Amino acid sequence: MSLDDTQVFLPEVWASHARFRHNKVAVICGDQQLTWGELNTRCNRTANAMLQAGYTTGSQVALLMSNSTATLVTLLAVMKAGACVVPISTMLTPVQVATLLQNSGASCVITDTANQALAAAAEAALDGHSLQLRLVNGPADGQWQSLDHWQQEGSTQEPPVRYSLEDAFNIIYSSGTTGMPKGIVQTHRARQHWSYSNALELRMDHRTIALATTALYSNGTWFMLLPPLFVGGTVVIMDSFSPEKWLALVEEHAVTHSFMVPTQYIGVLECDTLAQAKLGSLRALLSAGSPLRLDIKAAVLSQLSAQLFELYGFSEGFATICRPEQHHKQGSVGTPVIGFDLRIVDDEGVEVPTGEVGEIVGYGGGLMRGYHRNEALTEEAIWRDERGRTFLRSGDIGRIDSDGFLYILDRKKDMIISGGFNIFPKDIEEIVGAHPAVSDVAVIGIPHPKWGETPLALVIPAPNAQLDTQALLAWANDQLAKAQRLSGIEIVDALPRNALGKVIKRELRDRYVPAS
Repeated sequence: MSLDDTQVFLPEVWASHARFRHNKVAVICGDQQLTWGELNTRCNRTANAMLQAGYTTGSQVALLMSNSTATLVTLLAVMKAGACVVPISTMLTPVQVATLLQNSGASCVITDTANQALAAAAEAALDGHSLQLRLVNGPADGQWQSLDHWQQEGSTQEPPVRYSLEDAFNIIYSSGTTGMPKGIVQTHRARQHWSYSNALELRMDHRTIALATTALYSNGTWFMLLPPLFVGGTVVIMDSFSPEKWLALVEEHAVTHSFMVPTQYIGVLECDTLAQAKLGSLRALLSAGSPLRLDIKAAVLSQLSAQLFELYGFSEGFATICRPEQHHKQGSVGTPVIGFDLRIVDDEGVEVPTGEVGEIVGYGGGLMRGYHRNEALTEEAIWRDERGRTFLRSGDIGRIDSDGFLYILDRKKDMIISGGFNIFPKDIEEIVGAHPAVSDVAVIGIPHPKWGETPLALVIPAPNAQLDTQALLAWANDQLAKAQRLSGIEIVDALPRNALGKVIKRELRDRYVPAS
C-alpha cells in the first residue's frame, strides 16, 4: 500500500483557489467579473456537461470565440474535463478553419454569436470530417445548441477526472493553413511548466492583476492567463485592444502585469492620453512576438515602466527572457527561462563553441509533445545531445556570449512576424501563385514602422499576361486571413536562386532594408 502520486494539476490548483479564495475576484472583462468561487462553479458545470456528452481524455474540442469571460470559462472548462482544447483564430477564412478542424480531429465546436457564421461556413467546407456537437454562446439556431441551455444539467461538483502529465492539454496551430498546418500538442506537464516558470520569471503572486491585451486563442496571450491563475491572482481581459483603453484599465484596476507585442507598445507610446496616465501599479511589462526596436524599448523604459521583460521563444515550447536588471546587454534576448537549456549547433548538428554562430536549439519542461499527426515533421525538428535528450530546433540563427546571453542574428526560416502574428510566406504564395496571370511569386517580410514587418509579394507575370497589381492585390487579400494580407505586390523579371533552384529570399529582403 502506498499513497497516490500527489502531483497537483492545473485544474486542481484552480479548484483550490476557489475553495480558499472563494470571494476574491478572479477574472474581469468589461463590466463582467467573476470571483474564484463563481469561476470554478461555472467551469465545473461546463466540464461535467462535456463529460456527459463523452468529451474527456483523448477528445479534441475546438473553440472559435472572441474575448469574453465566457470564452475564458469555456477554455478552462474543456481542460477541467480532461479534454484537449483547440483554440482557433477568428481571423482565418472558413476554408482555413475547416483545415484546422479536420487536422485536429475535433468533433465539437464551441463558438459565439460574433463568429457563428464563420463556424458554420467552416463546417460547410469540411471534407470527410463531421461535427457531432455544435454549441454557441448565444441563442440556439438550427443545429447550434445554446451553450447556456446545454450545460444546465451539468453538476457544479469537481469533475471526476484523473489527469495525467502526458495527457494533451491543448493544440495550438502555428500556421494558418494552406498546405500542411502545424498543430503543436502541449501536455499537462508542459503547461504546468509554462505556469510556474513564467510566474516565477515575471515575479507574480496572489496579488497579481494581469491584463491580457491579445486574443485568447493566441499562445502568447496565455502569459497573462495561466501564470496568474496558477498563483491565484486576477486576470483582466480586454475584449479588444486600443491604447486608450489599455491606459484606462491599468489605472482603473491597478494592473501589475501586462503583455503586449511591439505594435501595441508603439500605439500606447503615441497615445494622446499617455501623459495623464497613472501607471504606478505596474510591476512587470512583457514584450514578445517580435523584436522590440531599441528606440521603442528606451521609450517604454522611460515613459511606461522600468520593469520591462523581453521574451524570445516559439510556441513549440522554448524561451529565453531578458529581465529588467539585464538591459545593459543591448540586443540580447537574455538567458533561458527557468527549467530550459539551450545550445548553438552548426549545419552538421555539432555544438559550436561560445561566441560562434549557429542554429538555436532548446530543451526543457515546456516542450511540446510533438506536431499533431505529423511524426516526420516532429522528428525533423529534433536535435539530440550527447545524453540523447531531444532538443527542439528553432530555425533561428544566434550566438551565446561569454556571460551566457543569447543574441538572435537572423531567421533561418522565412517566417514573417507582423504585429506579433506569425505569417508563413508559403501560405500566401500558394494563393497568389494560383492566379492565372502569375508565373512565379516570392513573399518576403519588409520593414514596417508600426507592424515590425509586413508581407510583400514579388511576382513574375505569366507569359503575355497583362497583370494589374492592384486587382491582384485585392483578389489575393480577399482570400487571406487578416494577419496574412499583403501590403503590396511588385512585378519583377526574375528571382535570385541557388544552385538547386530555391529562391534566395535573404537577397530580396536586403533590397528593402534602409541604409544605415
